[in-house]
Amino acid sequence: MSLRRWSVAALAAVHLGASACQAGEKPVFLTFDTGHMGVAPLVAELIRKHQLRLSFFLADEPTLNGGSSLDEQWAPWWRERAAEGHDFGSHTWAHDIWEADLPPGPGGEPRFRFRTQAGEQAPRWRELSASEYCEELRKPARRLKRMTGREMAPIFRAPAGKASKALLDAARACGFEHVGWSAAGFLGDELDSRRYPNAQLLQKALRDVRPGDILLAHLGIWSRQEAWAPAVLEPLIDGLKARGMCFAPLREHPRYARLMKPMTLPESGKPSLP
Repeated sequence: MSLRRWSVAALAAVHLGASACQAGEKPVFLTFDTGHMGVAPLVAELIRKHQLRLSFFLADEPTLNGGSSLDEQWAPWWRERAAEGHDFGSHTWAHDIWEADLPPGPGGEPRFRFRTQAGEQAPRWRELSASEYCEELRKPARRLKRMTGREMAPIFRAPAGKASKALLDAARACGFEHVGWSAAGFLGDELDSRRYPNAQLLQKALRDVRPGDILLAHLGIWSRQEAWAPAVLEPLIDGLKARGMCFAPLREHPRYARLMKPMTLPESGKPSLP
C-alpha cells in the first residue's frame, strides 16, 4: 500500500518545534513491523548510535527461541523503546492477513476472512466480525500499556498490507487509522535474497527514497536466506543521512500528526495479558 509523497514545505510545517530533525534536515519515517526479533538488538544499537526516532507496529509473533515478540522476555526491550520516545501502532495480535470480505452477520455487522500466519507458522483460516477484529487490534495496545506504561497511538498496519475498504472502515470505527508505506519505502527485507540480493536492495533504496517517504522493515524475517540487517540497514541510515535526511516518528508526519494523541482503551479492571 503506497502513500503519496508530501512536500518538503508541508513536512517542515509539522516539524516546527519537533526534536527528531534539526533545521534543514528532511524527514523520512522508518517503521518496523514485528518479526522473529533477531534484528531487535541491532535496531536498538543503531537507535542509540544514530539518535533515531522510529515507529513500531506490534503483533505477538513467534521468535527464534520459541517465545513471542510481546512476551515477558521482550518486555525490557519494549520499555527501552518507549523511554526513547518512539511511536507504536497495532499489527493485530495474531498477525491476521485479510483474505476476503464476507456477507454481513446478524444486524448487518461486517465480517471478514483472514489467514492467520506469522513467521514459520502453518497458516490457519478464520472468520472475524468487525467487533472481533477490533479486539485483535486492541490486544497489542493493552499489552504495550502493561509492559511500558505507554499508550499506543491510534494507528495500525494490516499484515502484508492487505485490507479492503470495509476492513479499513471497521478499524476506523474502533479508533484505528491505517498506515501503509511509500512505494520507494518498501525496503525488501522480506524478499527472496537470491533474486533480490542486499547490494541491489541498498542501491535501490538509496536511489529512490525521498523526503516524506514511509519506510517498511521488520524485526526479523524467517524466509530470507541472506540477512538484510546489518548488511543493508546501517548503510541505508548512513546514506540517507548523507543526503540530508533524518529519521522521524509518525507523529511528525502530516497525515498522522492530528491522530497522535494518547489512546484510551476501555478498561474492565486491570488489563491482563491476552
